[in-house]
Amino acid sequence: MRFSLIDRITGLERDESITAIKNLTLAEEYLQDHFPGFPVMPGVLLVESLVQSCSWLMRSSCDFAYSTVLLEEARAVKFNKFLAPGNSMSIDCRVQKKNEDRTRWTFKAAGSVDDTNIVSAKLTLTQFNLADQYPKIAAGDELQTHHAKELFATLCGEELTKASSV
Repeated sequence: MRFSLIDRITGLERDESITAIKNLTLAEEYLQDHFPGFPVMPGVLLVESLVQSCSWLMRSSCDFAYSTVLLEEARAVKFNKFLAPGNSMSIDCRVQKKNEDRTRWTFKAAGSVDDTNIVSAKLTLTQFNLADQYPKIAAGDELQTHHAKELFATLCGEELTKASSV
């Protein structure tokens, strides 16, 4: 992922749920254009923050066995309020179902500020290793997984990282 759209993972229950925080500041580059004089986080990035939170739950629940997690489907997406600089959005994602081999998960995800719902969606994500389709780039899996573990530890902090056994 090029941009990390969550700042901290605040809670994680393997195979069940994750909570995270996104702090929006004027330093976010995309706010210069969205919108001049009325900076707000673009809706697609609000959804991406939910997706990234769900992906961390998938990765950590499967002990980082897969290098790649992608959004497969976003349904029932609702935008209720704007997220403006200076606000912290609390993200809550809960597993609704997953397939037997744990490569396809469906979540109910939402972001809120002070108990006011900002965004919600039903998201389906899929995870896989690049080597499954392209054996010549198997080293890419290892590199991505290593990077993901490091970023996860940073997002969780020491106490939560130990609790999730990464």
